[in-house]
Amino acid sequence: MPSPLLYATALTLTVASLCAPAQETKLPDIGSSAGTVLGPAEQKEYGQMMLAQLRHYDYILEDPLVDEWLRTLGTRLGSASDNPKQDFTFFMMKDRQINAFATLGGYVGVNAGLVLAADTEDEVAGVLGHEIAHVTQQHVLRSVERAKRDSIPILLAMLGAIAISQSGGNSSGDAAMAAMASAQGIAAQRQINYTRSNESEADRLGIQTLARSGYDPRAMAQMFETMQALSRVNRGGEKERTPDYLMTHPVTTLRIAEAKERAERILQKQRNVRAITATPEATRVEQVPVPEGPISSAPASSNPLLPSALNLSVDGLYRNDETQYGWVRERLRVLSADRPSAAVQEYERMARNGKLSDAQRYGLALARLLSGSSAAAMTDLSALLTEYPGDLWLSLAMGQAEARAGKQDATDTRFKGLLSRMPGNRAVALTYAGVLGERNTKAAGQQAQAILRPLLSSASDDPLFQTTFARANEIAGDPIRAGEAYAEAAYLNGRAEQALVQLNNLKRRDDLDYYARARIDARIAAITPTVLELRRQGMRDQDVRPQ
Repeated sequence: MPSPLLYATALTLTVASLCAPAQETKLPDIGSSAGTVLGPAEQKEYGQMMLAQLRHYDYILEDPLVDEWLRTLGTRLGSASDNPKQDFTFFMMKDRQINAFATLGGYVGVNAGLVLAADTEDEVAGVLGHEIAHVTQQHVLRSVERAKRDSIPILLAMLGAIAISQSGGNSSGDAAMAAMASAQGIAAQRQINYTRSNESEADRLGIQTLARSGYDPRAMAQMFETMQALSRVNRGGEKERTPDYLMTHPVTTLRIAEAKERAERILQKQRNVRAITATPEATRVEQVPVPEGPISSAPASSNPLLPSALNLSVDGLYRNDETQYGWVRERLRVLSADRPSAAVQEYERMARNGKLSDAQRYGLALARLLSGSSAAAMTDLSALLTEYPGDLWLSLAMGQAEARAGKQDATDTRFKGLLSRMPGNRAVALTYAGVLGERNTKAAGQQAQAILRPLLSSASDDPLFQTTFARANEIAGDPIRAGEAYAEAAYLNGRAEQALVQLNNLKRRDDLDYYARARIDARIAAITPTVLELRRQGMRDQDVRPQ
């Protein structure tokens, strides 16, 4: 079990990040001391540490298809923000509560519940645009200044909870939870009076970001209305509880109205252009409506790099794929369920209330696949692939179903076709390598190695890749590479001490060549300071025996 103090640290980081948007920012940027509190490298380090701890406690939903969708969505918004040079890391959490938050280093977390509650991708983008604005306007960083004063009572309350839990007795667990809740209450109370300024600014800039990136600027207000409606129901069930997002981002009728007004002003500007007509007698200025339909780009002659016959459609630059968003929602519904069989039951209840949509049929097929009913999954997916031929999400699920049904030739043909069509695609490579890993043969391991090696240079911070690559090397007969990858996965999952032990054990092997020893020595040197600092603070991995 992880150290209690380690848990307190992780919880403190989480509380701080959730309350980060609350800081007052009436002072202008010029002369602000926020930038001197933590440098960019330190901010990123704190963000990485928080993400590692969330992975350590199994809060993160690691899935290559969902990850790619969220990364694409976030990057699209980030590049249209007020600070397009800011680095962002977007990650999905398993929790079905409606929530999202931003923390140091541009790390932005999204709960699966937020996507399940949103009707469109635009609405998810509305919340992400808001969180991105908190980062670009340094609201999160400024919160660190106040945290210097506020974090002591919060941390003391949490440490008190740990002391209570260690004292024993039947009521110690309840008392600890009460103390934790009290600490979170302190953090929440601290931020209540510091909400309006930052939230208004994040709304305004988030709506601008939505419009710039091709999303509907009205989507932010629509999502706020959805969350407000859920909070009014508030009967205590999973779907009816007050969304966590509203705890740190209070939504009022006035705020929703202001968001709608801002969106309409932006849309009005988009629908009209300012036209000036001048004659010797007078000058006339008017707003002329833009015709509906594609808007052509400027004449090709203004850009010598473009072919003369090329006519671009501005509307076509960003076309939201609502079909894919349906796959995203239902995949998250399955992966965030307590178990695949529970997801199957959830879809069966939906079916009793009406015909399942295509996206829900995909979700049911995936749930059946993960619960061991590969034949039923193949039947469902085959019907969907007839309607959506070549769809990546459906094809990957079908490949997995074929593999688990023992149809090895069909599996290989399908995945090789996908790799040929999309070389270097992370989801395809990881899914196929995972299927090959299940075969547990040396030949399958070597094939998985060949598929994954092209991704090595870009996967240094990807624990899912490292685990999959470790398994491929393990069954291919390369224990050294496997050991390195398993250690890297442990480090990325918040187990730095475990990673160091694994690397030191690996270093004792007498079959290491010069290059392998150099790689291992370099990682030991990089990880050791982190482990020493954790030990200095009294944080030990209880699963690792003292050396």
